[in-house]
Amino acid sequence: MRAILTLFLLAAATPAVAQSRCAPPAPAAEPPAAAPLVPGYEDDAVRIPTPLSDLAGDSPWLPRFAAAADALLAALRAGDVARWRPLLGGPWLGAADARAVEALLADPCGAFAPLLAGETPPTRRILGWSVPASYSATERAEIAARPEAEALVCWSARPPAEAVWPRTAAEADNAPGRPYGCARIAYSLREGSPQWRAFIETPVTGF
Repeated sequence: MRAILTLFLLAAATPAVAQSRCAPPAPAAEPPAAAPLVPGYEDDAVRIPTPLSDLAGDSPWLPRFAAAADALLAALRAGDVARWRPLLGGPWLGAADARAVEALLADPCGAFAPLLAGETPPTRRILGWSVPASYSATERAEIAARPEAEALVCWSARPPAEAVWPRTAAEADNAPGRPYGCARIAYSLREGSPQWRAFIETPVTGF
């Protein structure tokens, strides 16, 4: 009887069981308007959130974001604040923000729970913001030539064929019950030294 009880308690402690007890999240409300992709660009049309799309396979930014994503996930899975805090800004990461991220990572119902528990590396997608069709070739070239870029990196513990991903940045909010966890990575090539910083949205702080 003791052996049976022990097995039951161990099963109750597994991430899968813990996740099954979590309530599904409330649908995230989309923001009424998205900020313009190009600073200073405005129009009178009603804007909808810019859809996300996979970063182009031939983009020079793709290997940079991929390497940053690998380093970030390894630090998060290590469960050591001393490893992931420098990647989230180090001394520029406020104490409240650091506590919020730590709470998110420790939450058994949190979006990152299944990503940190398993031994198999999760499925990953690197997403960018689609350039509106109304942008001219000149505007698109200006965006491509900038020495900095941002991307959303999302992971899912589900098999690739079953994974579900955010359609807009508003859905990459790491709300409880989301079937993925996301981080925004800002990358810069200014001053001749590649640098990047990650931002993890939490229910307390947002991006």
